[in-house]
Amino acid sequence: MTTTADDLRTATDAVARLGSSCADYEALPDAEVLAGQRQIAAARRLLDTRSAWMAATIAHRSRPELGHSGLAAQQGFLSPEALIQTVTGSTKNDAFKLVAVGTMMADAEAAEKLVEAAVDAPDGDPGLVAAFVAKVPWQAPIARAVTAGTLSVDAAESIRAGLGQLDAAVTAERLGTALESLLVEAASLNVDQVFKLARRLRDQLDEAGIAAREKQAHDDRFLRVYRLGNGKVRLHGLFAPEDGEFVLSTFDSVTSPRRGGVRFVDKEKAAWAKRVQDDPRSTEQIAADALVQLLKIAGEADQGRVFGGRRPSVRVIVTEKSLKTDGPVPAEAAAHGQIEGNPVPISQETIDRLLCDTGTRGIQIDDTGQIINVGRDERLFTEAQRAAMGVRDGGCRWVDCDRSPAWSEAHHINEWLKGNGYTDLADGILLCHPHHLLLHNQHWTIIRTGNDYWLRPPVDVDPEQTLIALPSKRATL
Repeated sequence: MTTTADDLRTATDAVARLGSSCADYEALPDAEVLAGQRQIAAARRLLDTRSAWMAATIAHRSRPELGHSGLAAQQGFLSPEALIQTVTGSTKNDAFKLVAVGTMMADAEAAEKLVEAAVDAPDGDPGLVAAFVAKVPWQAPIARAVTAGTLSVDAAESIRAGLGQLDAAVTAERLGTALESLLVEAASLNVDQVFKLARRLRDQLDEAGIAAREKQAHDDRFLRVYRLGNGKVRLHGLFAPEDGEFVLSTFDSVTSPRRGGVRFVDKEKAAWAKRVQDDPRSTEQIAADALVQLLKIAGEADQGRVFGGRRPSVRVIVTEKSLKTDGPVPAEAAAHGQIEGNPVPISQETIDRLLCDTGTRGIQIDDTGQIINVGRDERLFTEAQRAAMGVRDGGCRWVDCDRSPAWSEAHHINEWLKGNGYTDLADGILLCHPHHLLLHNQHWTIIRTGNDYWLRPPVDVDPEQTLIALPSKRATL
């Protein structure tokens, strides 16, 4: 299906009917506001598709072999992206995205036209048709989805960048199969989720390459510390996921009461959280002071001392296969894990090192994916139970929420006082603080059927109270 000029006119007319001022939009009923947002998104997709087509045309007319006679060069620009950025007033990244997606669409369209011409030829040669079919880019389904208006340009670029390029391990056939399933799910995901899913699929296709990408991320690390002209000192750095999550966890633990972190029920922790909330310093100042204090403690420490005790909470999630692996792993059987809260996979070697360094707590999972109950009849979930839920849920289970387990709270599906709720894992679920409050204050409910969890909206939001699936946010290993 190809969108037509009539489709674009229909979409823009629908948007125009919404109104022409903030006051017009403010006067719309809730249902029309939601419908209007969808209409605007649909119109934007159609316009962005045409922006990509135009970007591809500009790039083609500015290709390097044309030299100074190319379109961009004639206009005084060194690249088609620079020309597009100036004309549109967009970012450099947006310009590159339009060119990348537009060029992908143009290449796919040209290749498919050659196939059509070969098929329709009076003396159609099957061999020639097969040769042209082989030249159709594996990204062609992405291009068709954008042209049909079912996939945005942003989502298309996320898929293209997330799945990566062909290599010896990842063939066009394997990428095409992954793309087929990805496009089905992409319709219900936002751009960030699409990219994460695409990267996850790529990692599953090329587990042997995880170690190489992990090494590259480690090699890219840096920390620059330099003095400015006014005497102040500035830090600028980049860390690999493993070290980066440790850094994030450290500063999260220092500043969490200022940024909506987990509520504390322990009196001492609650008192500390209150002191942090009342601290006259900004959150950034607290973080800066904490870094200096950590450096002072490290500088004054006995170099012969082995440190232990409490560490910032960084957990490693692994499969049973990873735990049982012993010795070198063949490329075709490579296992991988994940640092909790980070979408980038880690290699078997890193798993072994981290488990050796930090130790591990056994969390049993049955053949359905549900963690075996280790709960007790007490009011609050234990630390072990919360850790288990963190592995099972992968963070706040609310729709489209990306809060990690560290920023989530354990919710009793059967409320403790009202529903005789037991503090068992199967009847607990992780929700971030804002969504936990929304659930109770706005009368949403969560129900469990076997190992599946569902969100039921209140009647005033959905008269039918249609159940919404709440799948785990845990990355597939």
